[in-house]
Amino acid sequence: MDGVPDLQGLLARQQEAVKRHGAPDLKERLAALDGLARLVRRHQGDLITAVSADFGNRARQETELGELMPLLNGIRHVRRHLKGWMRPRRRMAGLAFQPATARVEYQPLGVVGILSPWNYPLFLTLGPLVDALAAGNRVMIKPSELAPRTGELLRTLLGTLFPKDQVAVVTGGADMAAAFSRLPFDHLVFTGSTRVGRAVMQAAADNLTPVTLELGGKSPVLILPDYPLDKAARTIAMGKFFNAGQTCVAPDYVLVPRDRMENFAQILIRRAEEMYPGINGNPDYTSIITDRHHARLSAMVDEAGGRVVRHRDAGDTARRLFPPTLLIDPPTDSMAMREEIFGPVLPILPYDRVEDALAFINDRPKPLALYCYSDDGDRVTEVLSGTRSGGVTVNATMLHVGQEDLPFGGVGDSGTGAYHGQEGFLRLSHARAVLRMGRFNQSHLVAAPYGRLTGWITRFFIGGAS
Repeated sequence: MDGVPDLQGLLARQQEAVKRHGAPDLKERLAALDGLARLVRRHQGDLITAVSADFGNRARQETELGELMPLLNGIRHVRRHLKGWMRPRRRMAGLAFQPATARVEYQPLGVVGILSPWNYPLFLTLGPLVDALAAGNRVMIKPSELAPRTGELLRTLLGTLFPKDQVAVVTGGADMAAAFSRLPFDHLVFTGSTRVGRAVMQAAADNLTPVTLELGGKSPVLILPDYPLDKAARTIAMGKFFNAGQTCVAPDYVLVPRDRMENFAQILIRRAEEMYPGINGNPDYTSIITDRHHARLSAMVDEAGGRVVRHRDAGDTARRLFPPTLLIDPPTDSMAMREEIFGPVLPILPYDRVEDALAFINDRPKPLALYCYSDDGDRVTEVLSGTRSGGVTVNATMLHVGQEDLPFGGVGDSGTGAYHGQEGFLRLSHARAVLRMGRFNQSHLVAAPYGRLTGWITRFFIGGAS
């Protein structure tokens, strides 16, 4: 697949298959999902190896925990509920239209395109595929060129499971991704940066293609005064340094009471050193994906200035191993506070009042995730009602993403639309309205030429004289 005509030809084949075969029934959809689950289980070792090779190193457990487990749990959840989701929903027909019945039927959209990222190249490719197949669609996938081994392996494996007119994977560079985004899909799912998301949305707009954008942004952590710092540090360190911070919902900065900031920074770096006693040669610690991304993180730390708290192991530039690094109260106009970090660098900022912290969060674009630490239910409610974000985990980080029965998605600059589970099924389905008029309906009574009867009927239902 090295040219636009190939993309157009694949799309044409899938569009023709939609017309020829219509919507797959429940049995066909479950068979596709079962086949995908078996494929992933059978080749999980190959998939883990490919992902690690693309990164330079990633712990097997991180791929299992962050990709394979939520993917397979998600398939099980969809299988369990798909029959109910597909069932038409009865609605109320208006009194003025009686006798009649109304319902909503969920139809496949047609052909769904998936542009997936490099940071979780399995879950963020196959997760949307699960939703698309559950909704009865045909699918074209373009994996990230920054994870080429994983992309090629997915192309090969999915090619053995599905005919190309049902699921097709195309590989290539940024030019291929740009051409892919310009295809007239019935829906396009993109996961990646806000900058690229804008370009994808513009390209899709030319075809009036609806989009689901899963972007990122600066997901804040707010530690309220009542919460134990050591307890907070454990799960913040886990969420921030998992996959070396290369997670769209990773904590991107922490707001902590001013008089506790220094203590918290020392506790947090200790937690990081307990999790990863060394960086060099540690199979549990993930490499940064490219030299360019590594250099960007170094420039970000240097540009921030001020006080920096680093892991005792300096890492290894040649192997793109960047150690856990804390920036203590960096300038709010620094790169680390303007841009999504996407690495194991974490700014720690002080606040004096909770109201000040909420104002700080609300002065910035709406984040993909928000994390609040408190055992005071009223204060948690205050934080949640006073902020906007794609999702929330209270007293932990990132765990809401792994819930099969919760939607995942952003808002504003962090994305548009949500998927996972039922929300994914609904997002990639068309809710078709069906009104069936009864045998003795009298709708013709309000047709032209309008007379006294029409006036009486309209006055009756409007509720007043005209």
